[in-house]
Amino acid sequence: MSSVAGKTVVITGSSRGVGADTAKILAGEGANVVVNYRQKAPRANKVVKDITEAGGAAIAVQADMTDVESLRGLLQAGVDEFGGVDILILNASGGMESGMGEDYALRLNRDAQNDALTEGLKVLPEGGRVVFVTSHQAHFINDVETMPEYEAVAKSKRAGEDTLTARVPEMSERGVSFVVVSADMIEGTVTATLLNRARPGALEERRESAGKLYSVNEFAQEIAKMVSADVETGHVELVGGAEDFLAQAGK
Repeated sequence: MSSVAGKTVVITGSSRGVGADTAKILAGEGANVVVNYRQKAPRANKVVKDITEAGGAAIAVQADMTDVESLRGLLQAGVDEFGGVDILILNASGGMESGMGEDYALRLNRDAQNDALTEGLKVLPEGGRVVFVTSHQAHFINDVETMPEYEAVAKSKRAGEDTLTARVPEMSERGVSFVVVSADMIEGTVTATLLNRARPGALEERRESAGKLYSVNEFAQEIAKMVSADVETGHVELVGGAEDFLAQAGK
């Protein structure tokens, strides 16, 4: 793929954390960015403000990933504001939140990702790209055990990855490429914080096993690279601490 300059990127779950940093990085490279949030408008507006004050182009759009009409509106906002959508980064995920229902992890991490791809393919042009963001704990869950507190989320994330990967032929027919970017636990993210709260010492254990855990910005840099990286469709980019997962999986 060519540079992201002048292209429009929709990033789900980008009002904070990895998504927000990815938005700022890509905007800094000349992309138009649609910053998505579910509830916290002030956070998303702050990301947009940071981008525009730095000379970039961005808008904030509310959308609940688990609502198809909402997803459709998110993508249409990119079309209306910037004339089209070239790249869809599926960054939003969850499942450890309380009060969202027992099936929330699957609805968000599998079903909503599939719906987002369906809606995305309606607007993405030939040469477009979809990037799915995941974790090693999820990517390797079929071969490597994870913490019990995270198992349901990991399985739902892997189900989402498998569902999207199965649609690579469909994407290819439309000239759209697909890339997965996976990292170990990320310092400072909501998921890492919740896991460490549920299992004190979890972060330190992973830090020791991996040697180093990526910061939010370091992972965002890797995602931004894969937006325009010259890789085959279906490529899985493993970043930060994958060696012990590969060894345990016998790969």
